[in-house]
Amino acid sequence: MGLDLHTIVVFSVVEFSGVAAGALAGALEARRNRTYHFDLVGVLGLAVITALGGGITRDILIQKGPPLAFLDVRYMLVALGAGLVALLIGSGAESRVSRFIWIADAASLGLFSVAGVSRALNAGLPILAALILGIITAVGGGSLRDVLMGRTPRVFERGEPYAIAALLAVLVFLAGERLGLDRSISTAAGAISGLVLKLLAARFQWQTPTARFRAE
Repeated sequence: MGLDLHTIVVFSVVEFSGVAAGALAGALEARRNRTYHFDLVGVLGLAVITALGGGITRDILIQKGPPLAFLDVRYMLVALGAGLVALLIGSGAESRVSRFIWIADAASLGLFSVAGVSRALNAGLPILAALILGIITAVGGGSLRDVLMGRTPRVFERGEPYAIAALLAVLVFLAGERLGLDRSISTAAGAISGLVLKLLAARFQWQTPTARFRAE
C-alpha cells in the first residue's frame, strides 16, 4: 500500500513525539522508585523499553518486516536522549518529578495510540485489528516497564483509565478517517482526546471499577 509524503511525515512526528514522552516517563519512574535502586543502565534501559516496547510488539504482530525501532536508529537515539534528560533532573526537583511523570505518560498515551492504529491501517489491516494494535502500542511499553520493575501492570489494575483513554484516542482517530478528514486533523484529534480524558480523570478522580467478587 503506497503512502504519500504527508502521511509519512504525520506518522513520523507522532511516533517520535510518543517515543520521547514515553522514554521520559519510563526514566523518571525508574529514578523515583523506592523498592529498587536503578543505576544508569537501569534508568536508560527502562526508558527505552517504555518508549519502544509497545511499538516493537505492534510491528512483530503486523509481520511486515523487522520493527521500525530496529530499522531506524532515530528511534533509539530519541529514547536514549529523553532518558538522559531525565537523568539530568536534580534530586532537589524530586517533588516535581511525579507531575513530570504524569504529564509525559499522559502525552505518550494518546500519541502512541494514534501511531499504532495509523501504522496498522497503513499495513492494510482491518479496522478491528488496527484498533487493538493501537491500544497495544499505547500500553505495551508501560506494561513491560511495570513488569521489569516488579509490579502488576497498571493497565490491569483499578485506577486511572489507561486502556480506556487509549481506546478513545483510537476511536476518535478512526472516526476522523471515516469522515474523510485530513490525516493530520484525525491524528491531532485522536491524540488530544486521549490526553483530555486523562486530564479529566485526574481532575475528577475517575477510576476504573474493580471486577473482584464481593466477599460473602
